[in-house]
Amino acid sequence: MINLTLNGQQFEYTGDGKESLLHWLRLTQKIKSAKDGCSGEGTCSACLVQINKKAKSSCSVLMEKLDGAEIVTLEGVPEETKTTLARAFVAAGASQCGFCSPGFMMRANILLNKNPQPSRKEVTTAIKSSLCRCTGYVKIVDAILLASEKLKNKEAIAFEPMALGTSAPKYQTLERVSGAPLFIDDMEMDDMLFGVLYFSDHPRAKVVKIDTAKAENIAGVIKILTAKDIPGIHYLGLNVKDWPVYIEEGNITAHVGDALACVVAESDAIARKAIKEIVVEYEVYEPLTDSEVALKSEVKIGKDGNILKEVNVCLGKEIEKVFAESAYVVSGIYETQLVEHAYLETESSIALYENNKLTVYSQSQAIFREREQIAAVLGLEKDEVNIKYVATGGAFGGKLNTTVQVHSALATYHLKRPVKVKLSRFESFKMHPKKHPMVMDYKLGCDKDGKFTGLAAKIVADSGAYASQGIPVIIKAAGHAGGAYFFPNVKVNAKAVYTNNLISGAMRGFGSSQVNFALESLIDELCEKSGFDKWEIRYKNVLEKGFTTTGGDKVTKEVGLKKALEILKHDYQSAKFAGLACAAKHCGIGGGHPEVSHSKLEVLAGGKIKLYHGWNEMGQGVDTILQQLLHETLKTDELTEIEVVVATEHEVLGGGTVASRGTILAGNSLLEAANLLKKDMDEHGGLAALVGKSYHGKYASPRTVPLNSPEDERHYFGYSFAAQLVTLSDQGNIDKIISVHDSGRVVNKHLYEGQVEGGIVMALGWTLSENLVLNKGQIVTTKFNELGLLRSTDIPKIEVIPIEIDDVEGPMGAKGVGEIECLPVAPAVAAAFRAFDGQRRTKLPLMPIKKHHAKK
Repeated sequence: MINLTLNGQQFEYTGDGKESLLHWLRLTQKIKSAKDGCSGEGTCSACLVQINKKAKSSCSVLMEKLDGAEIVTLEGVPEETKTTLARAFVAAGASQCGFCSPGFMMRANILLNKNPQPSRKEVTTAIKSSLCRCTGYVKIVDAILLASEKLKNKEAIAFEPMALGTSAPKYQTLERVSGAPLFIDDMEMDDMLFGVLYFSDHPRAKVVKIDTAKAENIAGVIKILTAKDIPGIHYLGLNVKDWPVYIEEGNITAHVGDALACVVAESDAIARKAIKEIVVEYEVYEPLTDSEVALKSEVKIGKDGNILKEVNVCLGKEIEKVFAESAYVVSGIYETQLVEHAYLETESSIALYENNKLTVYSQSQAIFREREQIAAVLGLEKDEVNIKYVATGGAFGGKLNTTVQVHSALATYHLKRPVKVKLSRFESFKMHPKKHPMVMDYKLGCDKDGKFTGLAAKIVADSGAYASQGIPVIIKAAGHAGGAYFFPNVKVNAKAVYTNNLISGAMRGFGSSQVNFALESLIDELCEKSGFDKWEIRYKNVLEKGFTTTGGDKVTKEVGLKKALEILKHDYQSAKFAGLACAAKHCGIGGGHPEVSHSKLEVLAGGKIKLYHGWNEMGQGVDTILQQLLHETLKTDELTEIEVVVATEHEVLGGGTVASRGTILAGNSLLEAANLLKKDMDEHGGLAALVGKSYHGKYASPRTVPLNSPEDERHYFGYSFAAQLVTLSDQGNIDKIISVHDSGRVVNKHLYEGQVEGGIVMALGWTLSENLVLNKGQIVTTKFNELGLLRSTDIPKIEVIPIEIDDVEGPMGAKGVGEIECLPVAPAVAAAFRAFDGQRRTKLPLMPIKKHHAKK
């Protein structure tokens, strides 16, 4: 028997001593503030608690070690302290997805108990063991310092109003930072079962036989699903239906993330025990894991061969003739690596029947596309399936494809009981698509005055086993190959290639960040060869209104790139060691794809409005932006509460939350509905007179055309632009990043800054240290702690400067800022490193600075 105290209450524990404290807290005590982020590694601290007045990750503490222990979770923190901390996190914009926030709240409480008035450095050091993938840590430190001040002075923390340009509190953030059970894994259903997937042991092997007999005989196992249990289509995919739900006997696996079976049992523990008893007989083959080899191989991974998509862009004159006539020409080969999204919340889904309709609680970034796919797999009409969106603990593109949702749905379809399927951290590594590794062969020329004459690029992207988003990613890479600059002559060949590696798909930057690293690095190389100033050559060549992008897309709106460079000029010229880079990033999918958004406003009693839309909130703040736009339109004190609802059953359409487009599409559809409501309010004397009425808004983006279209139309309905400066200390450490953005009107100041800070830190990790290593298709980097994710003490000073040029098609002038800040980081850091030690860097993650090479 183990005696312990939890939040002041005595407990006698008589269970399995090897059970983790986190498991006991969440499943037995129903304490959901402690989140499961790293599957027992003790790496992320999302499950942080206080044990005997010390901070501990509850996932890595066994119950047998807790005899006599005094445990405090967030629920046990004194109310005054917890309220002040929570409001400080909200007021400072310190929480985006909110999954890690309760752990940081606990960390802050422990720190402030020991050191009530810490310095910024002391706070930064104190939180270094806790991971956040969204915020970039800057505003978390701000929040803890704010809480320290308010607790000292016994002052309350007020929130800013819901108006345009304020730092109004993010929707539901107070509940999230306080540990409310808002995520899918926090949810519990009566009579719920648990599913665990069996993944392939080999990246390329014929599945001869799947023997589930021994696993089926384990007590508590209800059913084991395989391909034979699928009543409808067997393949998933957003662009190409090539990703099998399960690999059938007789078929060949394409990567180690292929599912072969799903054990459904009375508990997750039983299902995981049974998974180990499944025996699979394979005929193992040599995997294709090199893109160049795959291009030449007779072995076909894709149905029609190993080229998923090839894109060619040719503009202007014959490129080799252009180079022959250029004053200066440089070339280089650049490489980027496979990167894991590393969101703190792994994939989780619950399916059940509600109102006689199969309902899936999902984290998906595209719930309407997901409904279509799940219905097709189950052999149902789409209106027989409902997807209820549950706010996501981070996504960054990695939750765009359907993963566990189809497996929970299939199990519920057969068993007519609620089923939860959740991936462990390592299973998440295997299953969801990653950031594309690319090899980019670039050539660049300019005239004697430094004006660019031509660009040639050959790009090969490893898309892994299935298409996922490989087609749009390689199209974006080709169209953005020239970054933020005008090139009169262009020749680009870009290929996305099937291999037996992990699937690559959508990740923040979406193909643009890889090519921007190559391009900006080569521009610096051109300056080294020619003697041109690196600031001046950029200023001479950046895109302006009326110019065309590398993809031939005419820029029809005002561009703030020259102003951004002017803002950075003094700091660049006065810095001892500095790197500079620019970027352009499309808003919207474009390419001729229809992009439509609906919104619905329902007026309820008591000044409450229900806001229906179809876009997912994964930390970026779309729900909050829509609320602020609504408040700004209605301008009434009658409005007391806005409730956001996102579910397919309401048929309020939204697209996949990708491509920095949610603000423009959702915002414009919301404004149409809001203006109708405002008109009625003016005519009928206010909101109270309209209870029971609904208002619908719809927005379709301006027409776009595909890359290489003969029509003189836009490829994308908008762009964001940025310039960044990276400076180093005399010791060669990154000292500061200044990020200047032309990203439209700022709707919410803290959300805007937080997106930029978080994106910069994510890109900084990609630049310096992040790498998901494979060997012959098998995952070498098996631990969350081995990914190279940055901690709070790794973060330099970050200054965010907006240039508020209203987008004429954006809601009140706003547009997306979720990705653009990721693009300039790598080349700017590489350039700063080169200024310090003289070493050219062409491959990510970057080789570290050699201090003994430092310039004197």
